[in-house]
Amino acid sequence: MTNVYFESVADSETFRHQLYAGDIHILSASDETKALVGWARELTEEAFAPYDPLTAQYHVELRDFADRLSALKPHFIHHPKTWELLRAVVIRHMQDPMLTYLDVPRLRGVTSDGFLTSGPGYAFPMHRDTWWSAPLQQINWWLPIYPINSDSTISIHPAWWDRPVANSSGDFDYYDWNLHGRAQSAQNVTSDSRVQPKITQAPLPDPGQSINPVVPEGSMIIFSGQQMHSTVPNVSGKTRFSIDFRTVSIVDVSRGVGAPNIDSAPRGTALRDFRRVIDRGAMPEDLALAIDPRVVDPDAAVFKPPASLQIAAKEG
Repeated sequence: MTNVYFESVADSETFRHQLYAGDIHILSASDETKALVGWARELTEEAFAPYDPLTAQYHVELRDFADRLSALKPHFIHHPKTWELLRAVVIRHMQDPMLTYLDVPRLRGVTSDGFLTSGPGYAFPMHRDTWWSAPLQQINWWLPIYPINSDSTISIHPAWWDRPVANSSGDFDYYDWNLHGRAQSAQNVTSDSRVQPKITQAPLPDPGQSINPVVPEGSMIIFSGQQMHSTVPNVSGKTRFSIDFRTVSIVDVSRGVGAPNIDSAPRGTALRDFRRVIDRGAMPEDLALAIDPRVVDPDAAVFKPPASLQIAAKEG
């Protein structure tokens, strides 16, 4: 049975272990998440000016919208101010900055009524992040940037927490994705031919009773990367913008404590993507090799954004 905790005051270890057991936490907006949301809004409104980002899809051509979103996402993701604001959020919510490692955040834009469904606006079907080589200790933090409703939120499918489903994660290589798949996002506007993990059984499984939280902007929905989840088909009439980021506890990684592996079989690991919160220190290589002992090309082990994006972020 999945428990949903609102405003839990559990200590950090209990909090993580509840998530590893399939539970979900929901936290109200804090000063730190409000600051992060304000920054994301500033960049988003800049990117879609002179239009309102929520309704820009009705005023620009598909290619123009995709180009704006494709430029916005890495600008937010790799900007040093974003990292500092995220650090504050993680520390505010009782995660030890010496023992917690943080991945770069994702800024998502999900258009209404299928305007853009591929590439930068990909609306995720049911999946587990562990199919994409996420470590079993990964914790997902998701928050909307603007108000959402039941037609524009995220959906979590706890009925599949401990039930395997046929999927193509065995065909997915994370290091190949870093070298080729990520960089091709902006090219996939009307369709997406990239190799991405997905459910392969037919008919598709019934998701069971889903949890579709509707929370104010800046409030956070927190769950394990092993939890089955998806994007609610957006029919709200407005584009949904959200942020999600991920953390892992190095204590749990070292001890092999985490969520169960139900049906994930990708090649490679995303563990090296995580950096220590306090100083952006690298994940110890021996921990990544314990998950995947292959010798890896450093250029493939961790995605490196184009130099032009890194320069733009620093200058911005």
